Amino acid sequence: MTLEDLQPAATTAVSYSTDSVTASRELCDSLRSPHLGFVLFFCSAEYDLEALGAALQADFAGVGLAGCTTAGEITPQGYGQGCVTAIGFDGRGFAIEGQLVKQIGRFSLTDAQAVVENLTAGCRGRNLAPIKRNTFALTLLDGLSSQEELFLVALNSALGSIPNFGGSAGDDIHLANTHVFFEGRFHTDAAVVLMFNTRCDFEVFSSHHIEHPGDKMVVTGADPDSRTVTELNAEPAALEYARVLGVEVTALDYRAFALNPVAVRIGDDYYVRSIQRVNPDLSMTFYCAVENGIVLTAMRPGAMLENLDAEFARIEQAIGTPRLVIGCDCFLRRLEAEYTGLDGVTSDYLQAHRVIGFNTYGEQFNGMHLNQTFTGVAIGGYRHELR
Repeated sequence: MTLEDLQPAATTAVSYSTDSVTASRELCDSLRSPHLGFVLFFCSAEYDLEALGAALQADFAGVGLAGCTTAGEITPQGYGQGCVTAIGFDGRGFAIEGQLVKQIGRFSLTDAQAVVENLTAGCRGRNLAPIKRNTFALTLLDGLSSQEELFLVALNSALGSIPNFGGSAGDDIHLANTHVFFEGRFHTDAAVVLMFNTRCDFEVFSSHHIEHPGDKMVVTGADPDSRTVTELNAEPAALEYARVLGVEVTALDYRAFALNPVAVRIGDDYYVRSIQRVNPDLSMTFYCAVENGIVLTAMRPGAMLENLDAEFARIEQAIGTPRLVIGCDCFLRRLEAEYTGLDGVTSDYLQAHRVIGFNTYGEQFNGMHLNQTFTGVAIGGYRHELR
């Protein structure tokens, strides 16, 4: 049997049924094959999650299964909402091992080393491909845990040279409960770590279109544990942010956050710290870590699709045309596309580039917790020679 006989290495599916049992059955009908080895799914938080989890576990019995809730889905048809989308991986092309981590705020370097050792041993036992240069990791985290940074630092240290990316689970922008799925049920205050060992070419990447730095604001009051900034430039945080934007405080909503992000500068690069909400006391809660003394720079979005085009051109130079892209796309990017009237063309673009994934409350890339990025892995065809 030749490598070409094994194509495709992954298949995709979506169900728009709001009934959990029907949705699971439709995914199973689309993905089930004799060589199905693992299913990764992303679902709206509007489902009856207990029923959906039980149905998926029954329909895909004997197959590895992991997923999370979203702030919007990316399906084989582009943007989706209120649905469940999934990827089925052929066991001849992928050895995938997973582990659930509970109470992620207590995750230590020792814990991370044990997780990575277990996952690596499981992949190595499949005898599919050498671990080195043929392996990447995906993390799905509770998006309201406020513990992503410490978790990722520990995990990235333990992974060493293994590239990693991921997304923080959403809940359709209710900001109430976000869930990851593993071992037959949905969990909060938890993370799922998946290790992919593969015979396919791949490229882990992260891209953003935020540019045009403007006014700077110093965090002069903050509660790092809750990711809340109380003061900017010694003024109530929301008042100062509104002043910089030239708007009233009452105008500070998701539209303002999406179109007027703030970022921290590290070296020559800017990293967005997305605002989650304005609180009644005029403090502001963020999706990423904030602390006293950091400088936040007001930014403006550039051209999202041109930025994606440049990133995909770079990826195609590295691995050829991707057969699949697993994408973790910040929900504020999707809102930006809607506010600027580009949601339709953006959805078409994602469909054309074979992106499956979800809109996140934060993205992860090689140990960093990010906001307002498009982060993921592009997967190409089978390698004729394993490295």
